[in-house]
Amino acid sequence: MRVANRTLTAGVAALALLAAGCGTGTTPSAAAAPPARTTTRHTTTPPAADTGRATAAGAASVRYGAAARTTDTRSTGTRSTATRSTATRSTGTRSTGAAPERCRTTGLRARVGRQDPAAGNRYAPLVLTNTSGKTCWVYGFVGLVLIDGRGDVLRTRTRRESVTPHRVTLRPGASANARLHWTVVPSGHETRCPSSARLMIIPPDEVAHLEVPFTATVCDDGRIDARPMAPGASL
Repeated sequence: MRVANRTLTAGVAALALLAAGCGTGTTPSAAAAPPARTTTRHTTTPPAADTGRATAAGAASVRYGAAARTTDTRSTGTRSTATRSTATRSTGTRSTGAAPERCRTTGLRARVGRQDPAAGNRYAPLVLTNTSGKTCWVYGFVGLVLIDGRGDVLRTRTRRESVTPHRVTLRPGASANARLHWTVVPSGHETRCPSSARLMIIPPDEVAHLEVPFTATVCDDGRIDARPMAPGASL
């Protein structure tokens, strides 16, 4: 019985010693682990999760924001490109389909056609041809000045006939004409009529002139009746 009691007493003492060791932190790793897990579980984990979600949300926001900005930039670029393309097409349309301008003297060639006699009167077409590379138009009456063989200016009266003028559009190489009429019969105080060698022609609404050969005797103080420009190269 004494042996058994000693054994029982030793066992109880061992258990007491083991319990005391667990409570006093004799094994630091075992003692520290629960608080760390507890702290991690109740204190560290939730904020870390929240921070992660916030970071992920921020990253997504930045990512989608960048995508949105990229989309906006692309859209803006597309709009700009479309606008530029539209502007180019409009500029091109304006350039290509723009209304033609008035024909300038520098883009015209002049000549006087064959003279047709008729009982003391003469008729001839004055022809203007578009020599420029673009379409232009003429409208109205020409100005005329007679020049003799010595280069002197002769008295010239250009009378506009009562014919309604119309705009004549001339493509490159196309022509318009104005019928000229004059008399070769002296009238009034005239005993003889001067003869011309050249004719100065001022296209409608222009200042610069053209000169062409023009041999004619023009009476009635150099009066020449002129009609407005009409389509074609002959009467």
